[in-house]
Amino acid sequence: MVLLSASVCGLRRLVAMCAAYAASHGLVYNVKKSVVMVFEDGSRRWSNVPSVSINNCVLQRVHKFKYLGHMLTSDLKDDDDIERERRALSVRANMLVRRFARCTRSVKITLFRAFCTTFYTCSLWNTYTLRAYNALRVQFNNAFRMLLGLPRYCSASGMFAEARVDCFYATMRKRCASLVRRVRGSTNSILAMIASRLDCPYVRHCCAISNGMEQR
Repeated sequence: MVLLSASVCGLRRLVAMCAAYAASHGLVYNVKKSVVMVFEDGSRRWSNVPSVSINNCVLQRVHKFKYLGHMLTSDLKDDDDIERERRALSVRANMLVRRFARCTRSVKITLFRAFCTTFYTCSLWNTYTLRAYNALRVQFNNAFRMLLGLPRYCSASGMFAEARVDCFYATMRKRCASLVRRVRGSTNSILAMIASRLDCPYVRHCCAISNGMEQR
């Protein structure tokens, strides 16, 4: 579970409420698996932050944490999560190349769509460097080349068009569009408010993706 608060005092109250509720039901929070993260605001850095305790134990403050498979960082940048996905893609692609080298071309394309185009939580990426983003794109293109046995420097757009497979940019646009559609169709009042604001940073990001622009 995650507790969010605009202040340390508010977070302490929330933690105390959770600890009291757990104690009343015969449960105890695992302090070793509980951490505190302070999200930074632009160039501001919070070095001296009052501690937060649970069960009389001070929680460790971290600047990076993996939550539900997504890498969160205190500076709200997505480079670390993009690198996580790049490494995962490399592992999946190498596995496919080793195990299915003798399969037909159509089978390999089906496997590529199933295992190499998921990009878990990629629709949440909003602030990242072009270097990290391009590294993932290159890994994606190379994975397809290796699986089909294509030359290393063949045209990426040409090979995807010939195989009728979405390229990297098309995959990203579809993921972002899918999330925006689900958010706009949600009955949750908070999500509806976010989706209705045209000045929302994420909506601007999705528009930039759709127009073929890159977020730096």
